Amino acid sequence: MRWGVVTFPGSNDDHDALHVIKHVLGDDAVPLWHKDRDLAGADCVVLPGGFSYGDYLRCGAMARFSPVMESIAEFARAGGLVMGICNGFQVLCEAGLLPGALIRNRGLRFLCGWVYLRLEETETPFTGRGKRGEVLHIPIKHGEGCYVADPATLERLEDNHQVILRYVDSSGRATPEANPNGSLNNIAGIVNAQRNVFGLMPHPEHAVEKLLGGDDGLRIFQSLRAAHSDGNRARTASTAPGH
Repeated sequence: MRWGVVTFPGSNDDHDALHVIKHVLGDDAVPLWHKDRDLAGADCVVLPGGFSYGDYLRCGAMARFSPVMESIAEFARAGGLVMGICNGFQVLCEAGLLPGALIRNRGLRFLCGWVYLRLEETETPFTGRGKRGEVLHIPIKHGEGCYVADPATLERLEDNHQVILRYVDSSGRATPEANPNGSLNNIAGIVNAQRNVFGLMPHPEHAVEKLLGGDDGLRIFQSLRAAHSDGNRARTASTAPGH
């Protein structure tokens, strides 16, 4: 599997994502600059965390106009896999590839620490290696991670099972106290209606080795690789000999 990892001016988790893909998964990864239009044959594109364009105007508001985002939007419309982590999630919302927005945290303070997340759905390319209801332990670090959307959008996300990760306590209960940033419905991660674009505020790339404090985040990267392999096998099986 070939992964593409985007670097915007101000990205700071791009090399962490490349480390996971190259040295933990052992897959092929190519860096993508924000001015690139060629995605270099990537099967999955990762928009990493950081402070793209210094977070001027709003987080992700300027990055959405990068040339690479035009290619990523086209890639996503064709069914390509896209994952946005933290600032990457903000960029995807600003670009209209995911609904809603990320605003200042409740309490208006930057947050850095580990949180518990309940895996709500496993019928996605991003979570197929997990179990529904499983509690993951993954770190966050953000100042604008409070997910908001209008009531109709929230209802649609819930009805269509597009909420993939929710902030919970260690027992898996979605309480107000377990919600670090005030996100509506304790939402930590969502997918689009086609289920090929995923955005999340926690950082799975920082939880892939026991040495780092935990490896629950690796489940997401392994799910993506398994989904890609399953897709290849299905395409091969559906192609009749001689065609």
